[in-house]
Amino acid sequence: MRREPTILHLDMDAFYASAEQAAKPSLRGKAVVVGGLGPRGVVATASYEARRFGVHSAMPMGQARRLAPHAAYLVPRFGLYRDISEQVMGLLRELSPLVEPLSLDEAFVDLEAAGAAWDAASARTTGERLRTDIKTLTGLTGSVGLAASKMLAKIASEEAKPDGLVLIRPGTERALLAPMPVRTLPGVGPATGDHLRRAGITTVGEIAEAGEDELIRLLGKAHGSALHAMARAQDDRPVVAERDTKSVSVEDTYDVDIHDRVRVRTEVQRLADRCVQRLRAAGRSGRTVVLKVRRYDFSTLTRSETLRGPTDDPSVVREAAARLLEAVDTTGGVRLLGVGVSSLADFTQEDLFAQAAGEHPAEPEPEAEEEHEEAPAPAERRWPAGHDVHHTAYGPGWIQGSGLGRVTVRFETPGSLPGRVRTFRTDDADLTLSDPLPLVPEAMRRPPPQPVAEDAAEQEDEKDPGAIPGPAAGPRDGA
Repeated sequence: MRREPTILHLDMDAFYASAEQAAKPSLRGKAVVVGGLGPRGVVATASYEARRFGVHSAMPMGQARRLAPHAAYLVPRFGLYRDISEQVMGLLRELSPLVEPLSLDEAFVDLEAAGAAWDAASARTTGERLRTDIKTLTGLTGSVGLAASKMLAKIASEEAKPDGLVLIRPGTERALLAPMPVRTLPGVGPATGDHLRRAGITTVGEIAEAGEDELIRLLGKAHGSALHAMARAQDDRPVVAERDTKSVSVEDTYDVDIHDRVRVRTEVQRLADRCVQRLRAAGRSGRTVVLKVRRYDFSTLTRSETLRGPTDDPSVVREAAARLLEAVDTTGGVRLLGVGVSSLADFTQEDLFAQAAGEHPAEPEPEAEEEHEEAPAPAERRWPAGHDVHHTAYGPGWIQGSGLGRVTVRFETPGSLPGRVRTFRTDDADLTLSDPLPLVPEAMRRPPPQPVAEDAAEQEDEKDPGAIPGPAAGPRDGA
């Protein structure tokens, strides 16, 4: 444990849903649910307006629709979310070289590493400035927790939601944790929580009072000892800047089982291309190609092939995935497909196509035959709800919904007023899918002037004298 609250935890507020609201003026202040929209879909994120109806992440989408039938239901736009995440992570790395991302919208930062903060006052000033910079750069809000350990910083950011800052003063941690429910602690899920409740333990304070021996008896040595230490606010884990990515993968779950073998092969090829795009975006390559198939009966098969060297060549990954698919029986139907690459490296070995194909010597291509198989009909265009489109006459907009050969589009942009709705045929040549527009125009992303470091503590004293630790200080500060 540190002596000062210089570990920061940032958690963006309802990230996917907030990004959609910022991009779509007509949805601001309204219930928005982002996730898979099919009968097997689940909620990825719900806006705070939707959460009032009981909708939450990981909930089946059908249940969410029953709870909030009038909400806007949108398909995730991960490209947009990744772009915003890179901007936010860039701000964090300006504060410290020790940034530990947990997901697209969440990270720990060690503020001591580069002198961004050294006590409670400077930590609070840095946290408030970060929240302002995030708002200026992305138009979105994030909640900040500041504490002397990673566990407490994460708890503080949860207490700060939405759009706030909470600082936990050293020496007050156990008093803060004591009345909180046991599920507050990391590693306490529904099963562990029920087990503790049956033993009469419902709060963090009761975990600390139960003693380590009793927790070991209830939960086992490793889990019991760790939980007892956390209940006593003991957490010495450092902020780790780099986490070695072990694999890159993509997968899709289908609303209706796929029975057509040609369609299955096409989907595998498409997933292979998406996987390579992610691989290249991470600056990595890999030696092992993995195929995942979940069949109609929920049985899941995984097949892999290891190449002789790392690659980021899409043709190599496609060919390997296709060979793996040949060894899988998909007769009864497929509900999920995935393609991944593991055994990652930071370099590529060129010209692996022949190796991946079995190192057969190259043969001249046969001359074209006069008779060719009839080309398959082009696939019907998909119009995912919430995704961006552009019309040659009406300009940019987003898809409200589609069906029965029609697609409904609302024409508005992040900086416009709520726009008008128009309906088109799904094969309208003037309407095309497009890339997302930035939430904040480039010209408006200039951060405000920063205060000089030596004045930070003095400015904090003037704004909130209670920020400096002292005998009369409460257990935490909220903003």
